Amino acid sequence: MEKILVANRGEIALRIIKTIKKLGKKAVAVYSEADINSLHVKYADEAYCIGPASSSSSYLRGDIIIETALKAGVDGIHPGYGFLSENADFASQVAEAGIIFIGPTAETIDLMGNKIAARETVRKQGVPLVPGNKNMLTSIDQARIIAADIGFPILIKAAAGGGGKGMRKVMFMEELESQMERAQSEALASFGDDSVFVEKYVSSPRHIEFQIMADHHGNVVHLFERECSIQRRHQKLIEEAPSVVLSEKLREEMGNAAVQVAKSCQYRGAGTVEFIVDENLQFYFLEMNTRLQVEHPVTELITGLDLVALQIAVAEGEKLPFTQGEVSIKGHAVELRICAEDPFNQFLPCTGILKTYRPPLMENVRLDDAFIAGMEVSIFYDPLIGKLIGFGDNRNAAIRNLLEAIKRFDITGIETTLPFGKFVCEHPNFISGEFDTHFIEKYFNAEQINETFAEDALLAGKIALNLFLQDKEKVKFMGA
Repeated sequence: MEKILVANRGEIALRIIKTIKKLGKKAVAVYSEADINSLHVKYADEAYCIGPASSSSSYLRGDIIIETALKAGVDGIHPGYGFLSENADFASQVAEAGIIFIGPTAETIDLMGNKIAARETVRKQGVPLVPGNKNMLTSIDQARIIAADIGFPILIKAAAGGGGKGMRKVMFMEELESQMERAQSEALASFGDDSVFVEKYVSSPRHIEFQIMADHHGNVVHLFERECSIQRRHQKLIEEAPSVVLSEKLREEMGNAAVQVAKSCQYRGAGTVEFIVDENLQFYFLEMNTRLQVEHPVTELITGLDLVALQIAVAEGEKLPFTQGEVSIKGHAVELRICAEDPFNQFLPCTGILKTYRPPLMENVRLDDAFIAGMEVSIFYDPLIGKLIGFGDNRNAAIRNLLEAIKRFDITGIETTLPFGKFVCEHPNFISGEFDTHFIEKYFNAEQINETFAEDALLAGKIALNLFLQDKEKVKFMGA
């Protein structure tokens, strides 16, 4: 491929474009009317407007993107993550247009995108599954029978999606019907499909995923795990690699399971196999994401690999340049998603103009972003501003580097998750590795933290006043 179109926006589009150009290829950007001044547009070799601000009129218009790709004469399309990245119809239409889709086949996306079909495929490989029903629910009576069999609490989950949408925790039989109706309604609104299924709720889970890479020649390797347990509303906020709780034996078992999952669906390219790990370190298959993940930089830092470059090489038909035994973990990386959200107000989105935007310039710190001061964080898109990653020889060093980078990052004009990142990096349970997906509800009390901040500010004010008065007395004495 000599020319590649990136069917995305923001930091991931810019990150992909950088690798495309590093490989000596031409990069084509697409943008909505709201993104005309975006950095990914400025950095690309060519850029084309594909519609109004709303994603449904631009970044989700696969027909317009393919039409633009043909006009630009590109050889491949990289979908990034989100938008059309896991849309089987789009992948199929790209291939039909004679353009290479940089990702798995439409058939693989379709198979793993349906959680029920994915569970059944994985079950045949002997990969552990959370107890639950094999098929989509057809009635509330069926749901009652399954729930009574596996026992409460349970999770009702959308069959056609993820990201916490169409998901409801049910504690008692009496609330099953109402929660199932809500899950189906949200699933229909989010994915156009109200199919749901039931599985056992794991009470103290850790969310651990394995990065896999596969080529067209039957080679599949895993690139180790990422710990993604610090979440709010099933959305990841902090990710790290490797996980603090995995022994070498367990890492090998889970890695082998992830490879089996990829092989079961004839996978190719970059993908992620997600697992739930309980308090006894028993692991269960959760789902497979058939795309590049937001948190891929932590894997790149501990392996020294460029996952986007590997995606492109695989799409071009090349064999993976290494075997499983030739990749190893070097150091530790911790990532904070900097989102335009107010962590002290239930993480509500906070859009607006970035009055100040001064990132830290530090060794062992990586920042994937696409903003400068004066730019607007739009109401039309995901509130992710960028990803700040600390790297070190060990976990403590990585946390220290990330914490220092957070303290030096100067953003004004909107609220962000930077203070939340500071809270996590300083929390004893995170530092010790004793946490699960309930970290926020257990430890992040916004009201308490605001009071602490107020006390700290008052103390700082008193110290500053005292120093000022001391200096004033010194000046008087010297002038006497």
